[in-house]
Amino acid sequence: MRTIIEPFRIKSVEPIEMSTPEQRARWLAEVGYNLFRLPADRVLIDLLTDSGTSAMSAAQWGAMMVGDESYAGARSWYRFEETVRRVFGFPHVVPTHQGRAAERILFGCTVKRGDIVPNNGHFDTTRANIEYLAGEAIDLPCAEAADPTTDEPFKGNMDVQALEKLLVDRADAVPMVMLTITNNTGGGQPVSMANIHAVAEVARRYGKPLYLDACRFAENAWFIKQREDGYADVPVPQVVREMFSHADGCTMSAKKDALVNIGGFLCTRDPSLAAREKDLLILTEGFPTYGGLAGRDLEAIAVGLDEVLAEDYLRYRNVSIAYVVNHLHDAGVPVLRPAGGHAVYLDAGRFLPHVPALQYPGQSLAVELYRHAGIRGVEIGTVMAGRDPATGTERPAPLELVRLAIPRRVYTQSHMDYVVEAIVEVFQRRESLPGYRISDEPPFLRHFSATFAPL
Repeated sequence: MRTIIEPFRIKSVEPIEMSTPEQRARWLAEVGYNLFRLPADRVLIDLLTDSGTSAMSAAQWGAMMVGDESYAGARSWYRFEETVRRVFGFPHVVPTHQGRAAERILFGCTVKRGDIVPNNGHFDTTRANIEYLAGEAIDLPCAEAADPTTDEPFKGNMDVQALEKLLVDRADAVPMVMLTITNNTGGGQPVSMANIHAVAEVARRYGKPLYLDACRFAENAWFIKQREDGYADVPVPQVVREMFSHADGCTMSAKKDALVNIGGFLCTRDPSLAAREKDLLILTEGFPTYGGLAGRDLEAIAVGLDEVLAEDYLRYRNVSIAYVVNHLHDAGVPVLRPAGGHAVYLDAGRFLPHVPALQYPGQSLAVELYRHAGIRGVEIGTVMAGRDPATGTERPAPLELVRLAIPRRVYTQSHMDYVVEAIVEVFQRRESLPGYRISDEPPFLRHFSATFAPL
């Protein structure tokens, strides 16, 4: 059938509070034109993030009711640990309350001042945790990632030659190599199995561990199955195990592809590193058999890690996002192609060519989508990644994007049709949109709390 239906039935609903453009214009001014600062009940369609915004299944809610809340050695911990080991294949599992806590613990044990961590594309919290320790986060995306208009299948790949050159020149400063799957800052684009293997080979040749940022591991595995030669008939769980067989460890925000609202973990093959990570975990998160999570959260993650591997779900998930991307492309709207795994990325640089990068076209477009239609997205461009951490000076980001992250199992096709209609309407009067300036900003992760003013 041409129509891909949601592979679930809805048995609980949450009302959406309607509002007018006039109300939303007033609310924008009140929060300094930063969509993060808006109360959620003033948002009609919330596409700010897919992190922690999934709708949980009946099986997950049922599992929460049998959560064991013992402080040490809870039954729920052992179920969680067994599931993570089975899905990912790592012997040592460290639970955390979310992905950035896993990043902080990993880097706190491995990164020192002056170190360099190469990645295909660091996302905001990953970069900030490295820079907080006075390290340097270097992005090495493949050449295809620079062109948002082409349909190359694996734009999330790392530039392997650039990685090798970096290791030739500065291997002593590199404590690890990372790959983000899928590459969020690069448009939610997948990394091929061949690239994972090639990066792992280079890393091992120079004695460097490879870590995967695994937030959207199932979506990446689905793309490998769909797009890479030799994987069409390989079950998704087997693709996942092969992906992680090339790595020495991973960080994971369970708030994405574990289909839960809170949680994460850190995995490694290194027992001595695992011991140091657990020491830091006890200091900052909690005992190693709960890591800042309730037993009910551990149960929900264990169920979600199996549910996310279902091919009916993954097919629906990716076809739904491609539906929006293709409709926007057909309407002439500049959108990053091909469709990624978790979000629609509007190319704000081409959408608003009259707004210079240092007047934040992505922020301008995100603000107008909210004012016009109540849709909350997020800028991924010069606001998020344009400040040089060493000098504090502004520099244009490689791409000016607005990410519309689609929560898992939350919105229906009619919601997405509304989103498409709204974007097309804004595109038709795009020349009227102004640039913005930053009124106030913090030293780290400024996009979360900065305030803006229209020019």
